[in-house]
Amino acid sequence: MKGLLPWRTAPTATHLHGGVNCKLLDQLPLSGIDIVTFYKRDELTTDLICCAVAIADDVWTFHEEMVGWDLLIDHLSKLPDFQADWYAAVSQPAFAASETIAFER
Repeated sequence: MKGLLPWRTAPTATHLHGGVNCKLLDQLPLSGIDIVTFYKRDELTTDLICCAVAIADDVWTFHEEMVGWDLLIDHLSKLPDFQADWYAAVSQPAFAASETIAFER
């Protein structure tokens, strides 16, 4: 899909995590977040909702099956002008590529 996560082309680091906790959220200060993009991956029989958080040249990648996903969403929802309806925007239609920018500085 053209335009899908265009800022991912040259990050200096990509962080993939097995779970979200307060210590990890401390590394994602709201004042440093440049963009939050939600997208989904087709996992054959289901879609997996994912979130990419860009801070400077770093990209942090999360997905909805991670422990602490709700903590991440609560944290990100405190960003000014955060798109609260991101889930509806990215989840439909099923099994089709979809992305939405929920926050951009």
